[in-house]
Amino acid sequence: MVTHMFRHRLYAATSIGLMAISGPASADEQMDEIISSAAPFMHHSCESVLTEFENDPEQVIQIVRLMAMVSLYNRQIDVVATVPESSLGSLKDEFVEELKDACDDDGGKLLAGAVDDAVKEIFEAFE
Repeated sequence: MVTHMFRHRLYAATSIGLMAISGPASADEQMDEIISSAAPFMHHSCESVLTEFENDPEQVIQIVRLMAMVSLYNRQIDVVATVPESSLGSLKDEFVEELKDACDDDGGKLLAGAVDDAVKEIFEAFE
């Protein structure tokens, strides 16, 4: 069973991933590497990634980070160009909350889908 504390660490840690991708993800070579790195984890649900990597929260953080980068690239979102600097601090909290909501609503939801939904929700406000 996945502990509440581990789940909380996942959500808190995803903010690190979101801020790590605060620049444009436009280099095709870089994205090819990111997609190749993310591909082995695309089958995971919110719950299964927490279960499989329960003892390796850093791996979970990396997986979420990769999926967030893919989502931002696919949506052609440049965080720095889209979000005012004054909103960057709250952006990570909003992302964490959206991801938490998506995964809490359906633990069997694909993690990549939950990450993409969270990205979509938070950036709609800046369009």
